[in-house]
Amino acid sequence: MSRGGILLEYGGLSPEPTPFPLFAALGKSLTLRGYLVHEILGDPGKLAAAKAFILDGLASGALRPVIDRTFAFDQIVEAHRYLESNAQFGKLVVTV
Repeated sequence: MSRGGILLEYGGLSPEPTPFPLFAALGKSLTLRGYLVHEILGDPGKLAAAKAFILDGLASGALRPVIDRTFAFDQIVEAHRYLESNAQFGKLVVTV
């Protein structure tokens, strides 16, 4: 990272500790910042911009979601168990 950069930490699903290069961060005067999706959901302007970004990206093909598994609605319990296992790589889809 460049001197004075901001390191954004997102997603902490792994039970493993996240190593942090303290001396490298101090040497470059980095800022460590966490992120929660509620920062976007709680701000109508940011939420509208995020929705537009996602919808435009899907329409143009720039964003292509990775689908791990698809479940029928009557398999919702199995879908939740699979999601809670953290075994997925990508999104789960539940068809209605």
